[in-house]
Amino acid sequence: MLDSKDKKLLILLQTDAKKTTKQLALELDLSVTAVFERIKKLEKQKIIARYVALLNNEKILKSFVVLCHVKLIQHKKEYISQFEKEITQFPEVLECFHVSGDYDYILKICVRDIQEYREFMVGKLTNLQHIASTQSSFMIKEVKNSTVIEP
Repeated sequence: MLDSKDKKLLILLQTDAKKTTKQLALELDLSVTAVFERIKKLEKQKIIARYVALLNNEKILKSFVVLCHVKLIQHKKEYISQFEKEITQFPEVLECFHVSGDYDYILKICVRDIQEYREFMVGKLTNLQHIASTQSSFMIKEVKNSTVIEP
């Protein structure tokens, strides 16, 4: 079970994982050793899954964000497995969710511009088998983007 210090530590790490153990200890009013041990415990328990660097999409010319809804022809297990295996191979697809509702999947795709998205659709996505239809929505403005989950 997470106590209040663990929860605060997780929020601090999600906000800035490059803070030193000493900085975290000061903010949590704990010893450096206690913070180090808590972090190791959270990693061992897989509560902390991994550490990453978040990039500025505009600086790397990948600020055209698309939410693409995908409907499969049928919900056969083999179609689902094949689609999920293939879609994970595309670096343009940042996230893929199997969802309920009118569509089977929602993809978050990040590319340079509409032309690059067209190339992705024509050259990759629509070449996959068992896709019945797709619907694309383009991001106009990012209102909120957070990676912090309150434990």
